[in-house]
Amino acid sequence: MERPIIEIDEAKCNGCGQCVLDCAEGALAVIDGKARLISEVFCDGLGACLNCPQGALTLTTREAPEFDEKAALAAKARRESPDGAERAAQPRPAGGCPGSAARSLRPLAGPAAAATDAALRVELPTWPIQLRLVPPQAPFLNGAHLLLAAHCAGFALPRLHRDWLAGRVPLIACPKLEDNALLLEKLTAILRGGRIAGLTVLRMSVPCCGGLDRLAREALDKAGCDLPLESHVACLG
Repeated sequence: MERPIIEIDEAKCNGCGQCVLDCAEGALAVIDGKARLISEVFCDGLGACLNCPQGALTLTTREAPEFDEKAALAAKARRESPDGAERAAQPRPAGGCPGSAARSLRPLAGPAAAATDAALRVELPTWPIQLRLVPPQAPFLNGAHLLLAAHCAGFALPRLHRDWLAGRVPLIACPKLEDNALLLEKLTAILRGGRIAGLTVLRMSVPCCGGLDRLAREALDKAGCDLPLESHVACLG
């Protein structure tokens, strides 16, 4: 059948992985430093991935197999599964930037600690922290109390680690600078299924930051989740 499908200009692609994040069906991957279409049947042809900083992605209309949403989402779920069975069977990861891989973090010890500048040692409980990068199936989300924080909070609150991160999994987002529809989709997926134990919003007092409260409420509603929502505002003088 003839239908719209994504086309990638490899000469323009720098492998940043933005298109992988934007593709809800998991049709794209960064392989050997370039964005690739994993399978034509995984591409819905709607162009959600066209927000490419390099302009490397376009839609073209040509002969292609029919889009199979069920197969696309099943393959994506397998790639993001905690055991990583499918990922381990592949020579390279199919989920984009390896630096976005979900992980729980532990304090460095031994030679690794000795070789690391003390001022640069990470004090985060989990990674990644960008909401849009966190896989909804990440093991560290089981029973987690989420801290949905504004990007600015870490700079505005010098005691953020001591006062806010203990016992919480941090997720950061900016409703002014990011696509709110994508943020809502990701947070809803994380909250759905009853794995989350609590949700706290930490935002700045500026008006645009109020979008974090709306995001949290809408995600709870869409996920059918009755968790109590705590909201805290850091006031600018």
